[in-house]
Amino acid sequence: MMDPMSDPTGWLERTIAEPQVPTALARFLSRHEGLAWAGAAGLLLLTSWIIEGSGEFPRWVALSGYAIVGIIGGREPMIHLVARIRERKSPIDIDFLMVVAAIGAASVGAEAEGAFLLFLFAFANALEAYALDRARSAIRALANLAPPKARLLRDGVEEEIPVEQVRVGDVIVVRPAERIPSDGVVRAGTSGVDQSTITGESVPVDKGPGDEIFAGTLNGEGALEIVATRAVGDRTLDRVIQLVEEAQSAKAPMERLTEQFERIFVPSIVVVDILLIILPPLLGIDEWGRSLYRGMTVLVAASPCALVLGPPAAMLAGIAQAARRGVLVKGGAHLEALASVRAMAFDKTGTLTLGHPEVTDLLSLPGIEPHELLAVAAAVESRSQHPLAQAVVRRAAADGVTVPEAGDLKSVTARGVHSSVAGEAVQIGNLRMWTDDAVLLPDEITERVADLGQRGRSVMVVRHGDRWLGVIGLADPPRPSVPAVLAELRAMGLGPLVMLTGDHRGVGEAVGRELGVDQVLADLMPEDKVEAIQELLKQHGTVAMVGDGVNDAPALAASTVGIAMGGAGTAVALETADAALMGDDLARLPFAVGVARRTRQLIRQNLFIAGGAMAALLVLAATDVLHIGPAVLGHEGSTLVVIANALRVLGYEKK
Repeated sequence: MMDPMSDPTGWLERTIAEPQVPTALARFLSRHEGLAWAGAAGLLLLTSWIIEGSGEFPRWVALSGYAIVGIIGGREPMIHLVARIRERKSPIDIDFLMVVAAIGAASVGAEAEGAFLLFLFAFANALEAYALDRARSAIRALANLAPPKARLLRDGVEEEIPVEQVRVGDVIVVRPAERIPSDGVVRAGTSGVDQSTITGESVPVDKGPGDEIFAGTLNGEGALEIVATRAVGDRTLDRVIQLVEEAQSAKAPMERLTEQFERIFVPSIVVVDILLIILPPLLGIDEWGRSLYRGMTVLVAASPCALVLGPPAAMLAGIAQAARRGVLVKGGAHLEALASVRAMAFDKTGTLTLGHPEVTDLLSLPGIEPHELLAVAAAVESRSQHPLAQAVVRRAAADGVTVPEAGDLKSVTARGVHSSVAGEAVQIGNLRMWTDDAVLLPDEITERVADLGQRGRSVMVVRHGDRWLGVIGLADPPRPSVPAVLAELRAMGLGPLVMLTGDHRGVGEAVGRELGVDQVLADLMPEDKVEAIQELLKQHGTVAMVGDGVNDAPALAASTVGIAMGGAGTAVALETADAALMGDDLARLPFAVGVARRTRQLIRQNLFIAGGAMAALLVLAATDVLHIGPAVLGHEGSTLVVIANALRVLGYEKK
């Protein structure tokens, strides 16, 4: 890196002209104040510990640092305590115990431990707030798919109004390449509409008068007049947003378990400690000073440091190991949930398949060479931006086919295209291109179209002048790694493996047979995918959903664990999901399940170690066998053991 002082003028100019980094940092810190304070407390804690260990400074310097860390870490618990008192609720909860444990540790000379407990608590609370902000970002991203304004047609005059003012029955004008602002029915015009944000279909769908259309979808090359059928708040996109909000507001099993632990453990420890302090002097069997000393020893022994650190240490190590192998997990609860998954559902387009169509079949008629069929089709389709047309052009380029010049292109909605090559007319389309005009097709053409249709292919019939050249089959090809991945998941005991798709049943079942999934559910809207996930949850208890599109967001949120494709996945899918497979590599999915299961195993071991050690320390402290010094050593020793055990997950490799 260049030294700024070697070129002070240039450095200053670049710094003024490029303020993005400090601006971005300032925005992050302002949005995540809790993380900033926790980070500052962590740095101060480390500095104070180093100062204390060096012996080169008065001890009060380190103690002052610990005190400031305690204030930063204890601020939120104290605010929470005051709020519970004002609401006339019991102040005795896990926040209360952590503060009392920290004070108890400081009272016996373990100031660093007390400060560390409060720092850890502050950091955990900051991470929770950060996760909630990410959830809100997912919902904001969904809402931004629909345009803020709509162009209404009133008395033959177009008028632009806020989309919130659109009412059922209003006529909306949508120009080419614009996003559609409201659900409705096409009144006039024809166009191909990209519905992938809602249905997940891999190619645009031709729309004409009478066809249903959805807010947030992208219009193609034609202008449309749409009669609104749903107002803002009732649109399909709005229901998608609501489903995401509802699913994300549900508490995770780990949260419910923590609440149960808090309700039982915290009051029990407080009551036992108070009784140990006051009963012996009142009964005349001990002095107040010794009894108070014993109570403080019990308080240190009861500090749930190992219980608090053991599980998250294993979780963080598991998340780190997953990240090193290209799997990003958004939190420990999600990693734990992944370990318990039984069934797994997959979106089709962009997840099990590559997400874009490719030529799969070149079926030329007798006497016609396949390269001639491809050359004529590519010449015409090179003038179109339709995904199927581009697939033909890519195949011609890959095969090294010489493509001739074609004339002007004319699109016939829902049927195909017209053009010319070498002075002769060319027609490319589905069978309706000719059957609507009562043109008789050769038997070879209809038979091959029927066969390709049964195999889930999109079809292009090509005619050049008076000659029928043949049929081109296209499909969204499966990812090459999918069959092996599914087999590996089955070997790990996962099942059923279900494919969810918005495509037609014929296409879905053809792809499902090719990949070897256990079940195919097709023709699904986003709410239908959620219902499918809920049914799988009823049958199997836990289910993971793997997807990549906006239409998958509600199902990702409703599942036990939502897993997004990190490369091709939309921002909404990535925000909503609990984990992401980077590089769109499904082969990383079995590793993700394996590392999650290993992490869960180590968490259970840590809970056993920490719980056993704490129980033993409590008994020994309460019976005066253990004094404060050994109690602190035992407490710290159990903490180090569980952390070391947790780090073993960093060595996990898929067998």
